[in-house]
This record gives sequence, C-alpha cells and structure tokens, in this order.
Amino acid sequence: MENKYAGWLIIGISAVIVGIIFLFNNAMRDVVGSSCSMEEAICPMYKTISQQTYLSLAIVGVLVIIGVVFMFMKPKKKVIVRKIKNKQKEIDLSKLESDEKEVVKILQGEGGAIFQSTLMEKLESGKVKITRLLDKLEAKQIIERKRRGMNNMVVLRR
Repeated sequence: MENKYAGWLIIGISAVIVGIIFLFNNAMRDVVGSSCSMEEAICPMYKTISQQTYLSLAIVGVLVIIGVVFMFMKPKKKVIVRKIKNKQKEIDLSKLESDEKEVVKILQGEGGAIFQSTLMEKLESGKVKITRLLDKLEAKQIIERKRRGMNNMVVLRR
C-alpha cells in the first residue's frame, strides 16, 4: 500500500472515531442528566465527561497528524537488481604449453578461480614450478593472482 493511501485510511478511521466519541458523549450526558440531581454546572460527573472527551479528541488529533505525515511522506525507492551474464572470453589453447593448458582446464573446471596451493596439489608440482607457470599465464593475460591473506587466489581473466 502506498503511503498516501495509508494516510487517507488513518484519517478516515480518525473521522469515524470522532463520530463515535460524540455519540458516547451525548449518551453519557443523558445518563448523567438522569442520575445526577444537581445542576450541570455543579455536578462533578459533567466535568469528567468533558475531560474524557478532550482526551479522546487529543488522541484522534495525534492520529490525524500521523495520517497527514503518511500522506506527504515519499515512498521508498524500489531497488532493481539485474544480473549481468558473464561472458567468458574464449582462450586460445593452441598457443599454450601443455602445463599451461592443464592449469586453464583446471580453472575452467573450478568455475574460474582456485587457490594456488590447491592448484599445486592438483598438478602435483612444487611451489617454484607453479609460480613460474602462473607468471607466464599472467604475462599472457590469461589469469591473475589475487592475494587472500597468506594465500593467492588464481582467477581466469574475463
């Protein structure tokens, strides 16, 4: 529901409550008039009815103010989230050495990213060989390494 309509709804409910207040006020005056033997100016029950009426109207006034605030309050902007499809560029494997091809295939199988230590385990190679291999692929702009704490994340470039 828009804020404007909620404001009108609150003001409408407030109007109904005002009508109910005046109906009860008249009914209470009739009851007090028949039960109180004193004049209206002297009888303490009339004072109580007036106090209750003013208190009720003050509460309705607060409701009306809330309704007006709702009417002029701007609605929150809708956030539209669009997913952008990642188009992976085709990597020309023909110009790569066999170890480099294997790294690219592993990365593609892992969704385009893997920790360097995991890659080392999968290729069953040492740190130096993997580092040099990744240096070559990075120079050819096929991968990039991102530092993650004490580890490197190897990511296929898009």
